[in-house]
Amino acid sequence: MLKFLSKVRIEFNALDQRTAACMEFLAQCNATKAKESNPACQVQVKRRTDDQPPQITVTFVKGVEEQFDATSTPTQTIRNMVLEKGQYLETEQMFREAGEQLPVIIPEEELKQPFPGTKMLLSFRSLFYCQALVG
Repeated sequence: MLKFLSKVRIEFNALDQRTAACMEFLAQCNATKAKESNPACQVQVKRRTDDQPPQITVTFVKGVEEQFDATSTPTQTIRNMVLEKGQYLETEQMFREAGEQLPVIIPEEELKQPFPGTKMLLSFRSLFYCQALVG
C-alpha cells in the first residue's frame, strides 16, 4: 500500500473512542513489509486534544491528496481505496509515457469484428463430470 504514497498523516484524539480505524491504519503503515515497499514514505501522527473526528490523509507519489473520515470509513475500505487509486495513477502514468490517452478508445470496427472462439480439449473424465453436472 505504501508504495503508492509519499506521505500519510493520521490525526486523532487518543481519548476519543472513534480512533480504531486510525490505530489499525497506523499499525498497517508501520508493518515491516509496508515500510520495505516504500522506505521514503513519511508517516506522521498528530495527536489532537480537541473533539475533531479522527482523519487519515494520504498523499500519493504523483501529488494527489485524499482525506478520509476515520470515524465512518473502515480501515480495510481506506486501504482498498488507496490501492485502487494508486494502481489507477500508476496505469495512467504508464499510458502517458507510452503516448496514449486514458480512457483507451477502441475503434468501432474493432468492436464489430467476429470473435473466433476458443477451442478446448476435454478428456473423457472431464466430459463425464460435465455431463454429471448438467444432469
